[in-house]
Amino acid sequence: MTTSFETLYQNLQAAVDDELQTLLCHHQPRLLWESMAYSVLGGGKRLRPLLCLLACEAVSGKWQPALPAAQAVELIHAYSLIHDDLPALDNDDWRRGKPANHKEYGEDIAILAGDALQTLAFQLLSDPAIRRPDVQVRWVAELAGAAGPMGMCAGQVLDLHAADSVWKEAEILDVYRRKTGALIRAAVRMGALAGGAGPEQLQALTGYAEDLGLAFQIVDDLLDLTGSFEALGKTPGKDLMQDKKTYPALLGQAEARQKVESCLLRARDVLFSVPLLQTGHLLQIAEKLVHRET
Repeated sequence: MTTSFETLYQNLQAAVDDELQTLLCHHQPRLLWESMAYSVLGGGKRLRPLLCLLACEAVSGKWQPALPAAQAVELIHAYSLIHDDLPALDNDDWRRGKPANHKEYGEDIAILAGDALQTLAFQLLSDPAIRRPDVQVRWVAELAGAAGPMGMCAGQVLDLHAADSVWKEAEILDVYRRKTGALIRAAVRMGALAGGAGPEQLQALTGYAEDLGLAFQIVDDLLDLTGSFEALGKTPGKDLMQDKKTYPALLGQAEARQKVESCLLRARDVLFSVPLLQTGHLLQIAEKLVHRET
């Protein structure tokens, strides 16, 4: 990854963080807003909002039109992590190196904070002040589809009941596409829509996002096997403890890494299949994410 891209990456992270900080200024009831801010502003890679911004840049040469969409995607991601850590789901006490939201604020407030972040995301997308109603309607549809019963929620249900049956590769990849890939796909598509993407550009960027989403989740599962608490900021080895069906568990670490590289190669190829103003930044963020160690 080049120094110039690392600088851009940091600048985009800062832009997203500044917007989220302003959005989550404490209102009343203070406890609810503190809990929301605790999870949103408490670290993280900002992968999804950055992909949203870079997809917009790839189409239009500018990333700023996608800022509302980028914020909304991160709010949905934060809500999903709060609920994912609850005892009824993954039952994890740690997130990003600090106590999970429900350990800090209690399960009751954590559930409500997650609910509030989800609805705040759609309030943000539908703000009349944005003055792009045609784009905003499509943003809402993309994000609702990714987060709802065909996407993230469906993936979570399938993942929860995975231990009850014998799975094949296709079933694991289906969970990955829903639980993780759907929101990454939506982030890229929302950014592309913000930039005014045509049908062919949107299709190519969708293909890029789908392959990156699969690669990202496989790497996540590999890190769960090989990473430490200090590096990951959460409890490693939970997939094995909970008998989760993962790509590395089914096919081994070597084949899982091969799958990651093949996904990355397809993502690269599809970006070059249509005219885009900027492909380098999307290629570099893909490299950064699939070769990460945390």
